[in-house]
Amino acid sequence: MKLMIASDIHGSAHYCRLMLDAFSKEHADRLVLLGDILYHGPRNDLPLEYAPKQVITMLNEHKDKLLCVRGNCDTEVDQMVLQFPVLSDSMLLWTQTHTIFATHGHVFNLSNLPPLCEGDVLLHGHTHVPAFEQANGITYINPGSVSIPKESSLHSYIILEDDTVTFKDLESGTPYRVCQL
Repeated sequence: MKLMIASDIHGSAHYCRLMLDAFSKEHADRLVLLGDILYHGPRNDLPLEYAPKQVITMLNEHKDKLLCVRGNCDTEVDQMVLQFPVLSDSMLLWTQTHTIFATHGHVFNLSNLPPLCEGDVLLHGHTHVPAFEQANGITYINPGSVSIPKESSLHSYIILEDDTVTFKDLESGTPYRVCQL
């Protein structure tokens, strides 16, 4: 199965459109969203083309392909307008060889690990900084942010296929890092 994984849209219609265009071009089976879908939150500036209602419409058109977890900016009101589940704090995904614990990252993260076994993967957004780290038998992956990248990182997403993690520039689709689970 080929997964496209993205995080932190924060209501940007511009970057949501780019993300969905990339999803179409990637021919991924599912789009995994790691939270902070509609709102920017008090710590972030407004992203380019901030238009949560447009983001709602665009994402609802793809509801059958979306897997999502709740971010710290997502609320029960969001679930009232989004036609796919967004309120789960975590989900488990599996590759042929790994269990992936996917969450937003504001509760479970490298400083507060969920219950994981050696060989498992912690996948989360929240920091807006892409990352791939392996330590103590655990792999940590962060796709960065679609709309508000931080620490001079790119607007980015990842493709997970056959235990290969490919980080891609959202604006060009160009891979810039490839890692193995």
